[in-house]
Amino acid sequence: MTSATIKLFLPRGDAKSLRTAEISNWTGKAVAAPRTELDELLAREELDKAGVYILIGTDPLTNAPRAYIGEAEVIRDRLKQHKAKEFWVSAIVFVSKDENLTKAHVRYLESRLLAEAATINRFTLEQNQAGGSRLPESDREDMEVFLARIRQLLPVLGSDILAPIAQPTAKAQPGGVLFCRIKGAEARGQRTANGFVIFQGSTAVLEERPSAESYPYVIAQRKQLFADGTLIEKDGFLSFTKDTEFTSPSAAAVVIHGGNANGLTSWKTKDGKSLKQLDEQAS
Repeated sequence: MTSATIKLFLPRGDAKSLRTAEISNWTGKAVAAPRTELDELLAREELDKAGVYILIGTDPLTNAPRAYIGEAEVIRDRLKQHKAKEFWVSAIVFVSKDENLTKAHVRYLESRLLAEAATINRFTLEQNQAGGSRLPESDREDMEVFLARIRQLLPVLGSDILAPIAQPTAKAQPGGVLFCRIKGAEARGQRTANGFVIFQGSTAVLEERPSAESYPYVIAQRKQLFADGTLIEKDGFLSFTKDTEFTSPSAAAVVIHGGNANGLTSWKTKDGKSLKQLDEQAS
């Protein structure tokens, strides 16, 4: 990933409030705000321009992350139309400072953003894939550079919608891929910036342990993963259909074990060295 110097401006001095973000030598600019400051956001001159935007929130029925990705020639007018959408709690807008983004450009960006967000699958998307637009080769390259900068700014502005769940870490993890094995089930995973990821194709025990009744969160989490299709029953085990991130090694291990588990001792290298031992070696 290309290095970047980011300028983050907080008009109110509050990182949760309205804020703008720019990257050195980039013609784009981002403006983000919580829904509670929508009027202030709409009053910004940047919203007179063409651009793309992301509305972020949670599904009121499932409490799962939900997002809407859109484009407009005048962002302000389009955002006003979204007041009727209940789910979103924050908005992030991307425009060009030199006003060189055309309708065709923002349609292309919208289509690419939707495709990436759908592939990464951290958020449920409100809409289907956009039609996009045909651009000359040079314009496509320019928009791919613009998209790369959007990827860099989104985490700074509080959203991981384009961050791959199993993305490479800045530093190689000691021990490489880790394994969690129990009663024939085998899961593979590694630490991430947000916690721990279990890789697609990993398996977990089908039945919970009797002791799991003392840990209702374990049963609830497995049921949720099964309900949303992350886990499916296959060959006498539960199988992961996609890379899945958890808040910690233990939060991942309890799903594999079907009951309480210590992630520091459950996750091991292929040579049998535990995550706890790896941590002790590193200290």
